[in-house]
Amino acid sequence: MAGDTKVLTTHVPLALAEKVDAIAMRLDRSRDWVMKQALAAWVDEEEIRHQMTLQALDDVDAVRVIDHQTVRAWADSLSSDEKLLPPRA
Repeated sequence: MAGDTKVLTTHVPLALAEKVDAIAMRLDRSRDWVMKQALAAWVDEEEIRHQMTLQALDDVDAVRVIDHQTVRAWADSLSSDEKLLPPRA
């Protein structure tokens, strides 16, 4: 059901709780609403990070990698007058 919910509880540092309360007041929203927004955003970011990790592991398995020296040379060139193009696998 779309309306089903589950209560999750946690202890947070007082300073963090105070920041959540301040944001809730500023937005004229409940603490519950702020916490749901924050948790949903974190979960979305974590899912993206996980997918990127899986993709990176696939790239390693397929030997689609760039060696450290090539990346380092490119990074060092960014602060020089002769910038290199970004390396490609």
